[in-house]
Amino acid sequence: MRLTAWIAVAIIVFDQLLKYWVVHVLRLDQLRNLDVLPPWLNLRMAWNQGVNFGLLSSEQDLTRWLLIAIAVAICLWVWVWLWRSAASRFARVAGGLLIGGAIGNVIDRLAYGAVADFLNMSLPGWQNPYSFNVADIAIFAGAIGLVLMPQDKTGDDKSARKPRRPAQDKDNPRDGGKKSG
Repeated sequence: MRLTAWIAVAIIVFDQLLKYWVVHVLRLDQLRNLDVLPPWLNLRMAWNQGVNFGLLSSEQDLTRWLLIAIAVAICLWVWVWLWRSAASRFARVAGGLLIGGAIGNVIDRLAYGAVADFLNMSLPGWQNPYSFNVADIAIFAGAIGLVLMPQDKTGDDKSARKPRRPAQDKDNPRDGGKKSG
């Protein structure tokens, strides 16, 4: 579980430092747009009050707190699932990405009331209307990693198996299998 925690913390720190730099140092919240490598990479400020692509957006405090609660519940569920199962290294990395990204966006909702999205990637002749952030990338990569997690090739789920008890030797008097005479 240490690997999961380290990855989650690394994502949170990187995400929050980058958001701080973009919002408070570059002042993108006031500039709104900054071309970095047009059209491939641009900074386009967007305050997302919903989930991906602004779905479930609302200025209601109830929606904000509901989204925070859902994100925290999912993080806790993933953490407990990884802790209880014999999760592979791949699953622990994916879980760390998902948890770190979700907590990064929760911090935004608590600090700003919305998630700071600013990365925009477009193509020549096509302007992408959506922005995202590092936390979104981590959430997406972690979720895909958990969904596409490599399975045991034998088809034997080791986490669901109960350990076998050794068979008692009926001829061993120490086991109580044979009566002493």
